[in-house]
Amino acid sequence: MYGYFAAWRDDGTLARLHDALRAQVRAAAGRDAEPTAAVIDSQSVRAADTVPRATRGWDNAKKVNGRKRHIAVDAMGLLLAVVITAASVQDRDGARPLLWNLHRACRRIRLIWADGVYTGRITAWAATLKMTIQVVAKRNPHAFEVLPRRWVVERTFAWISKHRRTVRDYERLPASHEAMIVWAMIPDDPSPGRPALHCRGPPPDRPPGTLLSWTRTPSRQAG
Repeated sequence: MYGYFAAWRDDGTLARLHDALRAQVRAAAGRDAEPTAAVIDSQSVRAADTVPRATRGWDNAKKVNGRKRHIAVDAMGLLLAVVITAASVQDRDGARPLLWNLHRACRRIRLIWADGVYTGRITAWAATLKMTIQVVAKRNPHAFEVLPRRWVVERTFAWISKHRRTVRDYERLPASHEAMIVWAMIPDDPSPGRPALHCRGPPPDRPPGTLLSWTRTPSRQAG
């Protein structure tokens, strides 16, 4: 079984499968198959003893010894790109390979929503890829609030963390954990009539608590 997992990880089969399913889900939701906007964020997770010391680190802000997941999702929360680094890597430094992978995989992406740590040189570098980083800042830094656009990527992290193999990082290779995250976004037993990809909540233009209907009349939307 691991032989197939590694082969599909390395030859691009897994990525092609996931991307095809994502396009179907977007089309069913009335959106273009290829997104034009993305949301980026990172999450530090604890690493098991199987993770080598060379690829793990200490996130002093989160007090986590492990690795960091840097992900980009579309406006529905569907995965577009993922990069795994040591938890000690700063978010803006991890954003460079993430945005580069996103640029290669989704050539139409022009707008990136992010939080306040993605500022400085990374914005100028993103501009060379014809991407504009738009910071969605909190109005009150000391209070909880559901932020427009950014809540979507937080929900994706919640989807990923519900899976036993991705609740923490158990993989020796960072590429294997990236592949596990992609698999986590593909339910292995989708209900009849439901696209086989995680999208259980509303798009950002609908309030939380509203379910997305897959049978509505398609209408093309940006993002």
